[in-house]
Amino acid sequence: MQDVRVLHDLSSVEKARLRQLATRFIHAKTFTGTHGFQITDEMIVIIAAQAALPILKLGLEYYSGWVEVIVYQSSFQVYHEETDPSGLISRESHTLSGESWLRGPVILSWEDVEQDLHQPFQGHNVVIHEFAHKLDMLNGRSNGMPPLHPRMEIKQWTNVLSAAFDVLQQQVAHHHQTRIDAYAATTPAEFFAVVSEYFFSAPGILEQYCPDVYQQLTYFFLQDPLLRKKRRQA
Repeated sequence: MQDVRVLHDLSSVEKARLRQLATRFIHAKTFTGTHGFQITDEMIVIIAAQAALPILKLGLEYYSGWVEVIVYQSSFQVYHEETDPSGLISRESHTLSGESWLRGPVILSWEDVEQDLHQPFQGHNVVIHEFAHKLDMLNGRSNGMPPLHPRMEIKQWTNVLSAAFDVLQQQVAHHHQTRIDAYAATTPAEFFAVVSEYFFSAPGILEQYCPDVYQQLTYFFLQDPLLRKKRRQA
């Protein structure tokens, strides 16, 4: 786990807790390679350790209701059928680095997981992104609204994330440069997944450009990665 940069700022106590969670995760889930791709124990540990980070203070029950992690060697194509108002059906393909299914598997491209280890883009982590989708889906659908803790206010969460989402959409629509990945402007679900990536892998950027969103995520994940980073650097 020493090569997993997103875990570097954890304290010794947090690392011990993460190892425990990752071990339980490995025992609870099935890891499957596709098209003959062989998954090693090291790959499983790397994926499980990053998957455990968002639930470090939440618990493994937040990943309940599904059992499989599917790993492609590289990015993969998915096909979706769309019907226009006239009834014409079209089939479109999309190349993905990861995907999460409601009550189904998490699907990852190992090539992209590995890139996040060795040549990461700032604010990008495919494992955290897809597992954030799993947290979002706990309420039965993917809409950017994971099950909030009793002390959190749904209205405040909705207002804060919706406002930031709207601003990002306007920036993208007007071709302005954005510091948060423009993919976050796709849907509220993708916004939550992307800001979760930033929260853990580039907390300084998220706190600078979306401070209210950052604060809401500290309430949900029960973690403060920016404070953790400052303590490690002190």
